[in-house]
Amino acid sequence: MREGVRLGIDVGTVRIGIARSDKDGLLATPYETLERNSDYLHRLSMILEEISVFEIVIGLPLSLSGEHTASTNDALEVARAIASVTKIPVRLIDERLTTVSAHSAMKAVGKNQKKSRPVIDQVAAVLILQQALDSERSTGQLAGKALSEFPEQA
Repeated sequence: MREGVRLGIDVGTVRIGIARSDKDGLLATPYETLERNSDYLHRLSMILEEISVFEIVIGLPLSLSGEHTASTNDALEVARAIASVTKIPVRLIDERLTTVSAHSAMKAVGKNQKKSRPVIDQVAAVLILQQALDSERSTGQLAGKALSEFPEQA
């Protein structure tokens, strides 16, 4: 397992959930929720410096059948925007049902869904990052795909 802090990102149309790992790559924890506005890339750049991230893992929302959707294209667009402001490698990992799982987890602990939306985005980012950490630890292979493996939109 590679050592260093990784950042997990759940891309939403309104908010972006952020999670981080410990330096040993064992555990993902919630970090912050960003409003998806004109300032999010600036704040994200500050976070990358604050916690010395060596890899970024972004959730790639595919349909249940594995096809690309409008949300997939949106996540790729955000991934490219992030890659344009940092030299840190960006990887994308299948995130089917992570937001549903995050909602279920919040409901299970009795949290109000509407008031918990920013936290739900962080929980989804935790699930994405933890999946990547667990996959790398169990297989010895990098999780997901590098952003460079996705062709630019025509």
